[in-house]
Amino acid sequence: MNLLTQKVALVTGAGSGIGKAIAELFAEQGAKVVLTDIHQSNIEAVTSEITAKGGTACCIAADIASNADVRLVMQYALNAYQTLDILINNAGVMDNFTPVAEVSDELWEKVIGTNLNGPFFTCREAIPLFLEKGFGTIINIASIGGLFGGRAGAAYTASKHALVGLTKNIGYQYAEKNIRCNAIASGGVNTNIVYGMEPNPFGFERMSAGTGNAPPSANPEAIAELALFLVSEKSGFINGAVLTADGGWTAY
Repeated sequence: MNLLTQKVALVTGAGSGIGKAIAELFAEQGAKVVLTDIHQSNIEAVTSEITAKGGTACCIAADIASNADVRLVMQYALNAYQTLDILINNAGVMDNFTPVAEVSDELWEKVIGTNLNGPFFTCREAIPLFLEKGFGTIINIASIGGLFGGRAGAAYTASKHALVGLTKNIGYQYAEKNIRCNAIASGGVNTNIVYGMEPNPFGFERMSAGTGNAPPSANPEAIAELALFLVSEKSGFINGAVLTADGGWTAY
């Protein structure tokens, strides 16, 4: 069954990890997918994989933290497929587990720019399109770091808490307009988001104090399956919600 036939989906951070898995699964389910990522070669590779399997996809490199770039991405999507039905805000960066006293302006602006400003920019562009057509669906990839205080550093934790709040606000404000907005608060997922990270010793020690009961990390495909459910008609009454997908870690 193709759950997303004739739907157009924009996926940010689609060059690897969760974004890549979502883009590929949505294409398999019949969606026309627009991929964006800061790394051009990555999204070109994913786009080629999708089209080689008979899917429909196109891509554009962009920095989601830039409002100008987001506008270009949205115009690119409209030029390619004339409409938009689904927005997946997946692009994100970590903060080296840096505690607040050691967060530089540069680190703060980088993390907030990508993790919060980016989704705000894309939602601001997408909502008018959804209002015009009478429906639309948004998923923000949050984190259990957006629900609790000890899973990351100050900047990442603040950005994901704010993203959860943005999700709930959009879900409520536009509920009567047939626009849904939900978030996935994932736990550990096997992606490259931590590659090249140089953890702050103090922050990493504080974070690690609560990881002894953590289950094994999930593969990105597990999060993609949840995203597919949330954008399908099967989840039509789920709105403004934050679904935790962490293997039971935060249930302890």
